[in-house]
Amino acid sequence: MSGDLKASDAKVVSTEPLMIKDARWTKLVLTTYKDPTGKERTWESAERSTRPKDSPIDGVGIVAILQKPSGPELVLQKQFRPPINKVVIEVPAGLVDAGEGAAASAVRELKEETGYVGVAAEISPVMFNDAGFCNTNLNMVHVTVDMSLPENQNLKPELEENEFIEVFSTPLKDLYAECKKLESEGYAIDARVGTLAEGIELAKRWQL
Repeated sequence: MSGDLKASDAKVVSTEPLMIKDARWTKLVLTTYKDPTGKERTWESAERSTRPKDSPIDGVGIVAILQKPSGPELVLQKQFRPPINKVVIEVPAGLVDAGEGAAASAVRELKEETGYVGVAAEISPVMFNDAGFCNTNLNMVHVTVDMSLPENQNLKPELEENEFIEVFSTPLKDLYAECKKLESEGYAIDARVGTLAEGIELAKRWQL
């Protein structure tokens, strides 16, 4: 992000119905199916129209861990999301390109959005964000960032013209408390961040 621009400077100006012919990224569909009793029912949902033909996923979410002497920190972002008219706390993420695997996509997106150069270490099973509403899916990719490398000292994000992203990090062990604090300050918490925080808290509670 350039200058003093902040994600919180954005705001919704208006909202109106979108005709299918004018939609670039999504479409609404009506699915007819039979329930376990054989009764025919319908379901309204949305579909992404951007998934590459050779890809099993739409995109990636990135669990980028900064390796610091004080302990591991998670890379987070603040980004305004018009559908909820709020700044959302998210992990870096993005859509995959044609012919691109999840690991390569994660490393590329992390560099573009944050400037960090990392190495993909683990790829999750395919996950669905909200299967009752949309067919969007992704892999969560674990990426480690070596903070001793020169390229991770002077970060140079490569944001697109319409991207206004604030990057920060928080100690992994404090993620749940950080989510609570950020919510109290008016931020929305992305489900991927919240679920990761919940997982860490459960591991602490049950001594896993």
